[in-house]
Amino acid sequence: MQAIEETIELKIEGMSCGGCSAAVTRVLEAVAGVHSATVTLNPGTARIVFDATQTSRAELETKIEEAGYDIKP
Repeated sequence: MQAIEETIELKIEGMSCGGCSAAVTRVLEAVAGVHSATVTLNPGTARIVFDATQTSRAELETKIEEAGYDIKP
């Protein structure tokens, strides 16, 4: 199956320090199919480039929530 590269930006609540953004980055980069994850503390966003044949937006959101952070609509 050919890779389908997608880029999404998620708004994240609950990050209060550089350690939080580093933790979210580690969680996202551990997901199969994620090519890159750039997480910024202020304004609380994650820009994720991933292979849509290996993972999905919903799975990425779940991983962030499991790490203790909330996704803003």
